[in-house]
Amino acid sequence: MQLLQRSAQLLLGAALTYAGITHLTTSRTEFQAQVPTILASQADFVVIASGVVEIVLGLSLIFLFKYRTRIGWIVALFFIAIFPGNISQYLNGTDAFGLDTDQARATRLLFQPLLVIWALWSTGAWKSYRASKGN
Repeated sequence: MQLLQRSAQLLLGAALTYAGITHLTTSRTEFQAQVPTILASQADFVVIASGVVEIVLGLSLIFLFKYRTRIGWIVALFFIAIFPGNISQYLNGTDAFGLDTDQARATRLLFQPLLVIWALWSTGAWKSYRASKGN
């Protein structure tokens, strides 16, 4: 099980790092479509900042194994923090990343909780929390 978790952690780290790099380069405009309308005037800044955060979190998952449980919680909170952008994309019907129907955008919303679970499970964060509570 540990090998599977570690592999999942490394995969998540690589995915976050890659996504962060694309925030800054090839997919910058696409990511701007996910910025909530309330922040539309700052969309480019939001995309750049979140890209930098994703790179840092991704590299942390890959290289800072000693701090994996703390990083797992931070990554889970990051996925929760960016969820309003996904909701905004759905509510505004904004096309990006091939999500060009309401059904596709709604389906994507269902995957955000899975990312939170992935972060908590792969880093052992949830197990560590439960152990600290005596459960």
